[in-house]
Amino acid sequence: MRIHILGICGTFMGSLAVLAKQLGYEVSGSDQNVYPPMSTQLEEQGIALCSGYDPQHMLDNKPDLVVIGNTCSRGNASVEYLLEHDLPFTSGPGWLADNVLRGKWVLGVAGTHGKTTTTSMLAWILDYAGMDPGYLIGGVPKNFSVSARLGSTDFFVIEADEYDSAFFDKRSKFIHYMPRTCIMGNLEFDHADIFRSVEDIQLQFQHLCKTIPQSGLIVAPTGSPALEQVFAVQGEKSKSLWCGLQRCGPAGSPAADWSYSPISADGSVFRIQHGNDSAEVQWTMLGDHNMQNATAAIAAAAHAGIPLRISAEALSKFEGVKRRLELIGKVNDISVYDDFAHHPTAIETTLKGLRAAMQKQKSKGRLIAVIEARSNTMKMGYHQHTLAASVEAADAVLWYKSAVTKLDLDAIAAAAKPEFLCMDNTEAMLVWLKARVQSGDHVVIMSNGGFEGLHQRLLAALRQG
Repeated sequence: MRIHILGICGTFMGSLAVLAKQLGYEVSGSDQNVYPPMSTQLEEQGIALCSGYDPQHMLDNKPDLVVIGNTCSRGNASVEYLLEHDLPFTSGPGWLADNVLRGKWVLGVAGTHGKTTTTSMLAWILDYAGMDPGYLIGGVPKNFSVSARLGSTDFFVIEADEYDSAFFDKRSKFIHYMPRTCIMGNLEFDHADIFRSVEDIQLQFQHLCKTIPQSGLIVAPTGSPALEQVFAVQGEKSKSLWCGLQRCGPAGSPAADWSYSPISADGSVFRIQHGNDSAEVQWTMLGDHNMQNATAAIAAAAHAGIPLRISAEALSKFEGVKRRLELIGKVNDISVYDDFAHHPTAIETTLKGLRAAMQKQKSKGRLIAVIEARSNTMKMGYHQHTLAASVEAADAVLWYKSAVTKLDLDAIAAAAKPEFLCMDNTEAMLVWLKARVQSGDHVVIMSNGGFEGLHQRLLAALRQG
């Protein structure tokens, strides 16, 4: 059977393509944004990529089914063609539910931030424990060679996104997945192009709760008012939760079933406690947010039968995810990182984690953040009043000024504590960086897109001297 995927280079759809290939389908796909690491992974898997949405791509590949990504809407040339010619189609989450997840013990990871990293942690824990899970991750985890696989057991770990499924199905993707174990890591307003308010997102999370069986489990953080509102019992017949609920939080949190406490200031060594059981994790990850993510992953793994000790051993060998504070090069003692952060909370936690690591190493260099506000929520200006505070840990911020942004960047610059500059092209940013960075500096390039290859261009410019 042949399938053609529209929007194939998205992190979700690219992973879906890998699973379809493993199932024996002939897979091809179209996208207008083709860049690593997903494009590289797809090419390595022998999946044909077509640039742009010319309907001829579908005709050339003669698909039996078209799987439509949520980036494709009415007006897209391929969408209009398949509707006009009555070609069979489905959404990505719909295809996944029907062809991969049915009959599986699904472990879903939901939340505004940290889904990809936490999903990677959980999949790695199960793999380390010998359970050979299937998984689908919205990124490329370094412990695995690809972002998705079928696995050989009934366990399947999936990144459970709240974004909509397709232009014809506005339910959140995770409604299709029917998890037995579900991490809900956090809940903040995002995806302003889809949701009008945080209450809209909470409603989707409440729907998700109601798909979990009574023998299932939700793992959530302590101190999250938005999630607690989701869980609140409104009356026996309309209650949100029919399954178990366990909470994770820092040591001393009275509501925590699972707790973590840092042993090192940067979070690279910490202890996890559950009742009378405890274990230590020493790993390469940084920051309070990653300790929280790790604790949630361990709690979810325990629901699937994995002892705390084994989970801690696994995380001590966890290598992280590409594009999540990934050190991609070092030239003349100048470190250049690639990071996917595109929300103020994610920006703040990433920069604070790296700052803590620099302090531990007694680094005298500067922390420079180079940011492309590429998400729809950012471009719509929703985070206007929280962005200045999110970059406080940096010494300087270089902000890419998109032609379509509604952010008042002058106001953000005035409110920001670090030096804050805006530029409207990457060449000017490269010139500024090359002239300003010096030995010992850490440069974090933050974008959920390709950023015109700025990461590698900077490294090449530094090597040239």
